[in-house]
Amino acid sequence: MSKKSITIITAFIILAALSRLLPHATNFTPIGAIALFGAAYFSDKKWALIVPLSALWISDLLLNNIMYSSFYDGFAWLSSGFIYTYGAFAMVVVLGYYLLKKVTAGRVLGGAVGASVLFYIISNFGVWVSSPMYPMTAEGLISCYVAAIPFFHYTLAGNILYSAVLFGAYEWVKLRYPAAIMVES
Repeated sequence: MSKKSITIITAFIILAALSRLLPHATNFTPIGAIALFGAAYFSDKKWALIVPLSALWISDLLLNNIMYSSFYDGFAWLSSGFIYTYGAFAMVVVLGYYLLKKVTAGRVLGGAVGASVLFYIISNFGVWVSSPMYPMTAEGLISCYVAAIPFFHYTLAGNILYSAVLFGAYEWVKLRYPAAIMVES
């Protein structure tokens, strides 16, 4: 993989992560799309995890310390429930490793849907485990998942839209500027 290619993939991921700073509906973000995109296009799988996770963390730092600073005492390095959020994100990268070995529109759409479901299950389990809002019972877990249903469609829509934009733009760049996206022999 060429250095230009790595730079372009990284730039796409950083731009998508920074789009989280723009006004948007709750959960309408590029998080799942970033994880899938990195998994699909970085040939070195460690970078497929490191670059998207770093972009997510940097965008979280900016969000937590600029937009949501009133919710924290001092500088916020990590948000509450980060283990579940970042764990879900890492699982989406793994999903992308296997599903997107060959990039097609159907696989990208399937990945976006799968990313949304994985994130919903894992992150809301984290809410149930770490929040006093729900009792530590099966009914409490079900209540937590039910309460999160109104947010799921935004996650799904964000993953689908941002996946279409990231994958579509990258494929366009590959067609328009093939010398920029070369695989080294």
